[in-house]
Amino acid sequence: MSFMSKDFSVMAYANGFTLWNYTTSDSLSTVKGANYFDDIAPFARLGDMILTVADNQSTVTPAILAVTSISDGAVTVSDFTSAAA
Repeated sequence: MSFMSKDFSVMAYANGFTLWNYTTSDSLSTVKGANYFDDIAPFARLGDMILTVADNQSTVTPAILAVTSISDGAVTVSDFTSAAA
């Protein structure tokens, strides 16, 4: 499958930060893959977080993803990790 905008929504917004929610039957590895979230490039900002529930048709796989790069319409996400490591 591919990104479905109808399954992507804003949960909270404050001070230039957006917390998004996304649910999909795609695998988590597909969701984290290159170009998956490119459709959100006009709306996303670096550091935005996406609460994700992948594989919702079989086994639920939750994840918190962070927008780590937006360049020329290409959006890159990574697993959310603390910078205080």
